[in-house]
Amino acid sequence: MTPDEYDYIVVGSGAGGAAATYRLTRSGKRVLLLEKGARLPRSGITLDSRRVLREGEFKSREVWLDGKGRRFMPEEYFNLGGKTKWYGAALARFGEDEFLPDAARGFLPWPFDYDEMNPYYAQAGALLGVHQFNIEPDLQKILARLMQRNSGWRSAPLTLALSPEIINYPEELTHFDGFASPRGLKGDAESRLLARVEDLPNLDIVTETSVTGLLPDAANATIITGVRCADGRTYRAQAVLLAAGALHSPRLLARHLCVTGLEKKLPNADLVGRFYKHHLLTAVLAFGPHVFTDKLRKTVLLLHRDLPHSSVQPLGGWVDREIVALETPRLLPGSLKRALGERVYGFFLQTEDGSDARNRVVAEGENTPPRLDYDAARLPAAVAEHRALVRRFQFALFRSGLLPVAKGIGLAGSAHSCGTLVTGADPRRAVVDPHGRVYGMQNLYVVDGSVLPRISRVNPALTICAWSLRVAHYLEPGGEPHEDKIAGLHTVRT
Repeated sequence: MTPDEYDYIVVGSGAGGAAATYRLTRSGKRVLLLEKGARLPRSGITLDSRRVLREGEFKSREVWLDGKGRRFMPEEYFNLGGKTKWYGAALARFGEDEFLPDAARGFLPWPFDYDEMNPYYAQAGALLGVHQFNIEPDLQKILARLMQRNSGWRSAPLTLALSPEIINYPEELTHFDGFASPRGLKGDAESRLLARVEDLPNLDIVTETSVTGLLPDAANATIITGVRCADGRTYRAQAVLLAAGALHSPRLLARHLCVTGLEKKLPNADLVGRFYKHHLLTAVLAFGPHVFTDKLRKTVLLLHRDLPHSSVQPLGGWVDREIVALETPRLLPGSLKRALGERVYGFFLQTEDGSDARNRVVAEGENTPPRLDYDAARLPAAVAEHRALVRRFQFALFRSGLLPVAKGIGLAGSAHSCGTLVTGADPRRAVVDPHGRVYGMQNLYVVDGSVLPRISRVNPALTICAWSLRVAHYLEPGGEPHEDKIAGLHTVRT
């Protein structure tokens, strides 16, 4: 290996990229982590609601087209740590049944069962500092009203990757959901994974570097020799791990298949970018007659017995107050906005949307932006359940003495983007094999949410991290896959 060649190049530093980087670096391998964005400042401006929410200062400005050719900008973040720096730190495991297929709902099969992922869930939870917080008084009262009279609602603890020390910093405690912690009090990919290894001599982290292409071996395009960056630099490695996210990793692979002619040779080439999913999402603001004083809020998951693929969680901190301030007309007096904000409790409703091959990411052309063709109507069972979820939850809030206002989260809300390079046991029906390698490619792996066959009813970040730790384990010296065990599971699943 030459001095400028690495064992592994990891493209992207979010949940999956950082987890793989952490484990491979710890194993002694020489690793290069490439991140399109920069490190976030620690001056406190990432807690400024005007700059973060109203102006969107830290969001990507990349323009996309939807399925009808309309321009929009997905709410993506390019910075060290990826989206984990911004979103709400709620990290829950998928249920055992959520590793099973259901063709009627568009739920694809995992190539293994929950037991295979279980030890990596435990590792991910320990590394990220996942734990429970006490339920605060206002939320306790709301829950008591919601769950009375055999309503069908029940609550479960929602585990969070937040430092217990956050309670000593009120500004961070009330601004963690949708904001980045300047003190590192959120269990994000940078603070909890990369910080553990970034000083090791066998890891190089290069930020503000956009990867634009994969370098093929001159004699065999199924072998990747490195990556090409937008500034003209190239980096070489024995293997490459894609972790740029479900909107971006498939574009890199699609470009490679196109320029090398592999798109006509690989049986799964047409699946690249397909099966995009991102939950059906609705935000509900519940207004009450009294001031709410809870600060953390995001401590429980609400489930309904008749809606098995849906969940409700409170919005974290005081992000609901910030939303009220931003969404109400500017002509309203500030005192009235503050009064409304003090009397609102926000909730986030999500339903697993399933997979449809027509829902897809299409890489950009020479003169056209990338395209995200997604239509929830292609998954009617999920749409029906989500409508029932919103309706029932609003009714339950109203019966509890609160006035609910709902707003759907559209295509731009890409926080939970998954699919697009789905894993599976059959190379004719999946892009990535059970151990993270792209079918038909000899040394290209995927360790982000692109691989997820299902998205569950909870946030996918913990599962992405667990998947990545599992892939990295198999890439370590002596960490060969248990082929006999996986093969048996394949037989069951197919």
